[in-house]
Amino acid sequence: MHTKAVYRAAQAFNDAGVVALRFNFRGVGTSTGSHDDGVGEQDDLRAALDWLEVRFPHLPLIAGGFSFGSMVALSVGAEEGRVVGLLGLGLPVDLEDRYDYGYLAGTTKPVLVVQGEDDEFGSGEQVAETVARLGSHVTLVRVADADHYFSGRLDELRAAVRGYYDSGPGARLLTMV
Repeated sequence: MHTKAVYRAAQAFNDAGVVALRFNFRGVGTSTGSHDDGVGEQDDLRAALDWLEVRFPHLPLIAGGFSFGSMVALSVGAEEGRVVGLLGLGLPVDLEDRYDYGYLAGTTKPVLVVQGEDDEFGSGEQVAETVARLGSHVTLVRVADADHYFSGRLDELRAAVRGYYDSGPGARLLTMV
């Protein structure tokens, strides 16, 4: 929640007129509970979506996350009927295909992936190879000279997210209200 990349993405959502909720999964920071290998964290995200839906019933829901959180957000958001769009920042991938994003090929929801070209958990090239198989509904923005945390490139991250929702494929989601 306090990661600068997450903060900048939330700012970009706000810039585009979207309400953004940042939260910690169980066991992170001062949150109660303990890490649950992605299972309980999916429940955490669904609870956050419930909260947003009650407070902002007429706004579209977009599920997004950073690193491990992107895996949770993308998987839950792809199957969750209330979610109309997906955002993944700093997707972890590796050469052994431990992380499978194949389920994204089964959704038509627009997906934005923003990846640092020099991300140590998945380079821009590795992520490009991964998302190329998923369909044209997935947009990849590769940020040059950016590591996993987008150090020194946070403005580019913010611009990528804002642009996608201002005038890119995500803009149509905001007119669904």
